[in-house]
Order: sequence, then structure tokens, then C-alpha cells
Amino acid sequence: MRALLLAAGLGTRLKPLTDHWPKCLMPVGKRPLLEYWLHTLKIVGIQNVLVNTHFHAAQVKTFLSRERFVSWVKSINEIELLGTAGTIQANINFFRGQTTLLIHADNWCQCDFEAFVNYHLNHRPSHCLITMMTFDTDSPQSCGIVETDCQGVVTGFHEKVAHPPGRRANAAVYLLHPEVIAWIENNPTVVDFSLEVLPQYIGRIATWHNTGIHRDIGTLSALRASQRDSIPKLIWPDDDEWQKDFESSTIFRNINNFLLPSENLDER
Repeated sequence: MRALLLAAGLGTRLKPLTDHWPKCLMPVGKRPLLEYWLHTLKIVGIQNVLVNTHFHAAQVKTFLSRERFVSWVKSINEIELLGTAGTIQANINFFRGQTTLLIHADNWCQCDFEAFVNYHLNHRPSHCLITMMTFDTDSPQSCGIVETDCQGVVTGFHEKVAHPPGRRANAAVYLLHPEVIAWIENNPTVVDFSLEVLPQYIGRIATWHNTGIHRDIGTLSALRASQRDSIPKLIWPDDDEWQKDFESSTIFRNINNFLLPSENLDER
């Protein structure tokens, strides 16, 4: 299994925090968001991970150069953003023939991830080539809402509409059968996964529901909320040089100015 962590976003809704620091490395507790994703992949046994970068790419590259990541995590810098499917196209040799985990890494997600992977490999309806993680949102008009049949197979999408028919949302975390990777390779003009790939598979997309935590860390309010969540202990120590530099950095110190007193990272 291969994994693609999409971490190239501009983070415009998090300005001024993202003026000098990438959204994917925003602190949740005392660790950067991307490290929680890599921790999740490591504990479920995924050993081949690609992270795409663009905005503040140098900071992400330095983060990934730590000893704990160098043997199994690679990064690819996109001078111009390629799009969510375009990144797969540009790195097709890495993904061809492989079951692929596609993750929008600006999401803060805590769930039984092993159960998600197991569902796709062993329990999804046999005709489904994609498993989509879903969650229940409190703001359905700002999300992609999905409709499903009695088997949990997607029958329709409602992307950020004023009056969606429910609150079950696409979490932008997917497991893709190798046939989906082949379809992307054979359609080189396709660049957007959500808008151009998913519609091709309506009726063949299984869903697995996350009853834990799922937040899009794209706004200050969501970043604030994440600090109040139950935060897991990571498998790696927090005393290497990168982490020490992180905790003394401007972004780590200044973020407290945007949080509530109960969320202050210095108190953790």
C-alpha cells in the first residue's frame, strides 16, 4: 500500500499564521499536524509515503528530513500546484498497481484508522473500487455532503450547497483500488480528484464512517477547537533538535496570541 499526503495548500484562511509557516505544520498540542498523520500511517504499517509540497516547501522538507522519516517518507515539490489527481499523474510510477491511501493532510483526524483500512481490504462491497471516509458535520453547507444506499455506497454528492440533504460529509480521506490509479493514468487531462475522478465512480464508492474527530484545520476556529480535543501520544520522542527549534519558533510562540487561555500551548 502507498500513501499520498496532500500538504501543498496555501492556507489563506489561516492568515497571518500562514504568512511564514505552512498549514500542514500548524501545532496541535505541541506537535505539528503532519506528524500526527505520519504517526497514524506508521502504526498501521504503511511504509511508502509521498508528501507533496508547494507553499513554504523548505519548512516541510526540513521537517521530513528528520531521522524518523527519511527511510519511508519522500516529498515532491510542485513549483506550480498540479491538483489532487495531477499529483498522482506526476508520480504515477510510485502509485501504479498499488492500493493507494489519498489524504488531504490539512485535516485533523483521529479515529480507528486500522479499522478503516481493514474495511477497505476485507469488508467493502465487492463492486466498490474506492472507500471514502465520512464524518458528521455541524456545518453541512460548507462541506461535500454524500448520499448513500443501504450498503453505505455513495449514490450522490452535494458540494457546498445551501440546503444539503443531511450532514454526512466526505472527509477527503480515501483508499483507492489499483484500477482507479490506472484510470487516472489513462486520463492525463484530469487534475481534480473530487470533481473529475469521484463522479466516474458513483455507485462504486464504499463509505466508512469516522465517529471520532475530524476537522478541517483551515480556519482559526477549527485550529482552536483542535487544541481542546483528546490528543494522542506519538511513538516518537519530542526532544529531537527539530522539535526543540519548533517549540522556540515564532509560529509556536505567536500562535498563543490566537488561542484562548485554556488552549495555551505553553501550559501543556
